[in-house]
Amino acid sequence: MVASGNVEAVSMEAVAKAAGVSRALVYKHFTNRHDLLSALYERESAFLHAQLSADVRRADDLAGKLRALVRGALAAQASRGATLAALSVRGGRPSKQRDVQRRRDGQTLRHFTDQAVAELHVDELDARTGLAITLGAIPTVLARWRLRPTREHALHLEDAFVAMAIGGMKEMARTGGRAGGPSRTTTASS
Repeated sequence: MVASGNVEAVSMEAVAKAAGVSRALVYKHFTNRHDLLSALYERESAFLHAQLSADVRRADDLAGKLRALVRGALAAQASRGATLAALSVRGGRPSKQRDVQRRRDGQTLRHFTDQAVAELHVDELDARTGLAITLGAIPTVLARWRLRPTREHALHLEDAFVAMAIGGMKEMARTGGRAGGPSRTTTASS
């Protein structure tokens, strides 16, 4: 029901009927509709996190890790995107889950930062800043893919994402994070 975009149709009765069980059994496991939707969101996001983490860990270098992350995000968008989007919009994402996601995002950023520092000899602060911006661009990559959801477009977006991230990291390593711009002591109002 959720994957089809019909979150409003999710009720304890509808879930019991779709699962072929009694309504009492559904209530045994979930207090109410919100509890059920929250549990579904937690299950889906935990599955996605485990899959992406495993793919990223298997990669040997920063480019491979970035490629694994964006490839996995695109694959998840294709297979589970409707479910997660529907749950997020309709309140299925509990505040506890937002805290879990923030911790996961922090771990991901640390992992990528450590890799950039070791591999490309980028200053840690520069690496963390650049990679935070890079990882923050994944929703844009997914939005671009939704405009043309083809395998070829996904590959193009993946290549562009990795090229920009690695190019940016290499430029930061070369210039000490200034990328040819104003010195670090210049203020935004200057």
